[in-house]
Amino acid sequence: MNHRNIGEVILDLRNISLSFGGVKALTDISFDVREHEIRAIIGPNGAGKSSMLNVISGVYTPQQGEIIFRGEHHTHTDPHAMAANGVARTFQSLALFKGMSVLDNIMTGRTLKMRTNLLQQAFWKGAAEREEIEHREFCERIIDFLQIQPYRKTPVGRLPYGLQKRVDLGRALAMEPSLLLLDEPMAGMNVEEKQDMSRFVLDVNDEFGTTIVLIEHDMGVVMDISDRVVVLDYGKKIGDGTPDEVRSNQNVIDAYLGVAH
Repeated sequence: MNHRNIGEVILDLRNISLSFGGVKALTDISFDVREHEIRAIIGPNGAGKSSMLNVISGVYTPQQGEIIFRGEHHTHTDPHAMAANGVARTFQSLALFKGMSVLDNIMTGRTLKMRTNLLQQAFWKGAAEREEIEHREFCERIIDFLQIQPYRKTPVGRLPYGLQKRVDLGRALAMEPSLLLLDEPMAGMNVEEKQDMSRFVLDVNDEFGTTIVLIEHDMGVVMDISDRVVVLDYGKKIGDGTPDEVRSNQNVIDAYLGVAH
């Protein structure tokens, strides 16, 4: 597919193993992510996809292996450190503030970017106000980009599910991430919503130049929008390559058809 300038490796996962109380979630997994690509992680249920995303975002620290992000080695990370490094994510279960407006939800993604602290906001109203206006303008641009202008002031809880997912994407974009992790962005959507979301994912990748790693169950979507796909099964890597390579990989076919089990 490769319609963009895909650059050097920015994220390199080497020999990642993760277990919880003796149960292996991930076993010796290595793969990399290149600048500007859309990199999918797929696999049957229980394959370890969410665990892998949690390792990348710093929620889980693997017992073995290393994470090299933009040339820096990370053995112990946490979500705040990764966020400060430019990693943002959306969540499978919407973690939005249901009573707050669309704009305010997206503004929460800007908190990392705010320079003035609370004291300054109390005493030097000018700087804080200017900053607030800048951040608000940035968020308005995201709202325009995601075509949710009519709902700016609407409490998120009142929106249909597909639009709530778009707000979740907007909040992640508000962090201006260099690496965006999407956890099943199409889950629970109808065909039309999936098409819309696919287009937005491609547009984010094109217009913002954001590198994207996504987990997705819908194989059609994955094959349409991904540059490269890594396939997990029972916490092991069984395939890695372009959509076409993965599609014709016998191990992958067997895992999805349940032949091996």
